[in-house]
Amino acid sequence: MDEQENIERREGLFSRTTRAGKRTYFFDVKQTRNDEKYLTITESKRRFSNDQGKFFYEKHKLFLYKEDFEKFMKSLTESIHFIETGEFPDDYLKEENQSTDGDIST
Repeated sequence: MDEQENIERREGLFSRTTRAGKRTYFFDVKQTRNDEKYLTITESKRRFSNDQGKFFYEKHKLFLYKEDFEKFMKSLTESIHFIETGEFPDDYLKEENQSTDGDIST
C-alpha cells in the first residue's frame, strides 16, 4: 500500500452527520497506523465574530478509542436516563464516594 492510500484510510472509514438546532455533530470512524479503529465526535457551532465582522465555526472534538467504548456508553446511557427520569443509577453514590486518579469533574 502506498503512502497516499494509507493517508486516505486514516482520513475516514465511516461518517454520520447529525444536525441538532444550532449545532452539528460529526461522527467519524478513522483508523490508526496500526489499523486500530477509533471514533471522533465533533461538535460544530456557527458563531459570529464582532471583531472580524463575519461568521466562523467553533469546533470541539472528542477522540474515543475502542477500549473505552463500554465505559463511555454506560456513562452516557446513565446520564441520559437521569435527564429523562431524574433517577440515579444504583451504584451512583458508591462511585461518587470513591476517589479515582485522573478524574476531572465539571
